[in-house]
Amino acid sequence: MIKDATRERLLTVAESLLLETGYDDVSVRSINTAAGMNPAAVHYHFGSKDGLVGALLEARLAPHWADRLATVSERRARGWTPTVAELVDVVVTPLLDLSAESLGRLHLHLLARLFLGRQQVEWSSRWFSLDPWIELLRAARPDLSAGEAARRWVLAFDLVLQTVGAPLATTLPKEKISGTTLRAFVTAGLDAA
Repeated sequence: MIKDATRERLLTVAESLLLETGYDDVSVRSINTAAGMNPAAVHYHFGSKDGLVGALLEARLAPHWADRLATVSERRARGWTPTVAELVDVVVTPLLDLSAESLGRLHLHLLARLFLGRQQVEWSSRWFSLDPWIELLRAARPDLSAGEAARRWVLAFDLVLQTVGAPLATTLPKEKISGTTLRAFVTAGLDAA
C-alpha cells in the first residue's frame, strides 16, 4: 500500500499547487519536489502531468456522481425510461454544485481543459466515457442512432464544460454558476428533433 500512499500524496500536493498557481505554472518537477519525491515519481505513477490530473479528477469527481448514477442504473434495470431532462440533471447538478467552492471550480477547470483539449487520459470509471451516456440517451430517444447520440453528448459536454470550467481563463471563476438556462439549453440540444 506504499504505492497507493505515494500516489495519494502526489495527487494531494498537485491539487494544492494547481489551486495556488494554476495548471500552466505547475510543473511535474515542482509537484515531485513539493511532495518530497524522486524527480521521476509523477511519471512513474501517472505517466505524465495530464495522467496525474486525470487521476486526480477521477478520484475527486467520481464520488459526486456515484449515488445519482447508481440510482439511474437501478431504475434502468427495473425498466425505467429516463427523460432527456432527467439525464441532463444527472450530469449538470453535480457540476453546478462543484462550482460553489474554489476546489470544485479548480476540478471543473481541469476537467474542461482535458475534455475540451481532447487529451487522451486513461479513465478507470465507466462514467468517464461516453458509452453509458449514449446508452441512456438512446433509452430516452430510441430514434437516435448511437453515432448521433454520441455527437449530441460531445456537443453537450463541450457546452457544459466550457460554461462551468472556464478552460481558457487564467484565473478561476469566483462565483457559483446558475444552472437554469444551461439545463434548458442542453436539454433542448439533446432532445432536438
